[in-house]
Amino acid sequence: MENKPLAGQVALVTGSSSGIGAATARELARRGARLVLAARRADLLDAEAQAIKRSGGEAIAIPTDVTDTAQIDALVARAIEEYGRIDILVNNAGIGSIRSFARMSPEDIERMLDTNLRGVVLLTRAVLPGMLERRHGAIISVASVAGHVAVDPIYSATKYAVRGFSLSLRRQLAGSGVSVSVVSPGFIRSNMTDGRRRGLPGPEIVARAIAELIVHPRREVVVPWYYRPAIWAEHALPWLADRLLRPRSRPRPRPRSRRAQRVGDAQRRDGTTPATPAPIDSVERKE
Repeated sequence: MENKPLAGQVALVTGSSSGIGAATARELARRGARLVLAARRADLLDAEAQAIKRSGGEAIAIPTDVTDTAQIDALVARAIEEYGRIDILVNNAGIGSIRSFARMSPEDIERMLDTNLRGVVLLTRAVLPGMLERRHGAIISVASVAGHVAVDPIYSATKYAVRGFSLSLRRQLAGSGVSVSVVSPGFIRSNMTDGRRRGLPGPEIVARAIAELIVHPRREVVVPWYYRPAIWAEHALPWLADRLLRPRSRPRPRPRSRRAQRVGDAQRRDGTTPATPAPIDSVERKE
């Protein structure tokens, strides 16, 4: 008889329409969990739920945008209505960007902050009371090696914050019966890395780490293991990390709108100087 350590437990996995989230949902289903799949892309989400059912598992798909508080509340309510409780939460939904910070719009920044951090905090808060009441639960948040090694201003900021939130919550909940863990992947084959790197490990390696954290909780797991020296170097030899991660070309600022250009031209005609940010090269020297 196949061992199913998560038999009967209810797992909610965000960002489960593809990549790490979909692989995690399949892995947890294989280990006996009943799945609540949440993501924005309804068609892909439903396809993942159907695939789990065809494999003998149990799953429901609930299209959800984790940046919307009302949708988070509706997701938790529907999951409890369907299964009676939530035993496991995997905060996996996240987005990245290949743009430099200087070229990101305010909307891009807000979207990443809301998806990668605010959604994690609010969804955790929504499921936690029930877990505490039953004195049973597991919360795993997917951070990143970029939450240890600063490589992108906004993406790294959100992943550092996810780690800080999760690890401090872990301490706060010690002895409550609810475990809190972090998994920090390096580059993994997914939509976010498609076409950028070759020979990357698949999302299954992260899925297995998440499944093991549910049964054997730990503070944090970094996968693949070979990113650990880079994390050590970031903390022990930051000057070396600065040198290795220095960009080959300087980022260009976002082009100003025609209205902003007209305002600047008018200010110059008036003899005033429009406010401008410090040159990027001076900021880099200061740091």
